Amino acid sequence: MGNVFSTESAGEAFLVDPPGGSSGPGVLVLHSWWGLTDDVRDYCRTIAAEGYTVLAPDLLAGATPQSDLEAAAVLAEQAPDDLAGLVMSSAHTLRACSLDPNGRIAVIGFAMGGSMGLWLSARLTTVVAGVVTYYGAQSIDFDDSTARYLGHFGDADEIVSEEDRVTTEAFIRLGGQDTEWHTYEGCDHFFAEPGRRHDAEAAELAMTRTTAFLAEVLGEDSTD
Repeated sequence: MGNVFSTESAGEAFLVDPPGGSSGPGVLVLHSWWGLTDDVRDYCRTIAAEGYTVLAPDLLAGATPQSDLEAAAVLAEQAPDDLAGLVMSSAHTLRACSLDPNGRIAVIGFAMGGSMGLWLSARLTTVVAGVVTYYGAQSIDFDDSTARYLGHFGDADEIVSEEDRVTTEAFIRLGGQDTEWHTYEGCDHFFAEPGRRHDAEAAELAMTRTTAFLAEVLGEDSTD
């Protein structure tokens, strides 16, 4: 289940509908610097099984780095404006493919994808109903956002510190938005991604919280 497709605006992406083939509310999945891997596709299928149309754009032009050093080098090659444009266009493409082309969407992002998901909610303020960030932080103005926010962070994260987590939540709350922040004991960056610094128990709990959050934000507010 699922299709890889390419458009001029959104580039190559993985799109999957709920079981049965009909469209559901839209969920945009933004991967980490490990690229659009089979694990990301499996995650998209899991979310789609909950009744959603899920789109995961390839943010690294096909690259799937195998080490932190390689991933950092690949990410450094990406033009920030191009990445921002790709995330924006992917959100619009997802809406066109979802149950209601005028409906609002949710965003799930991992690490750099989490940071970009937070950024997107402050830009497409009438489009994004909710953001789930897995160990992704952002220090920007959220005053115009209308989204709700769920965060998953490891307390042993060596990349995103406690200060980063607190600062991100503070910026969101200063904008008047709701946050639900969870910290997972003993977990490092990438704890929810298989094959990395994975913690299966924490990842399962985070998924349970994520699906409940999606049901709330897309069930109660899926239209402009």
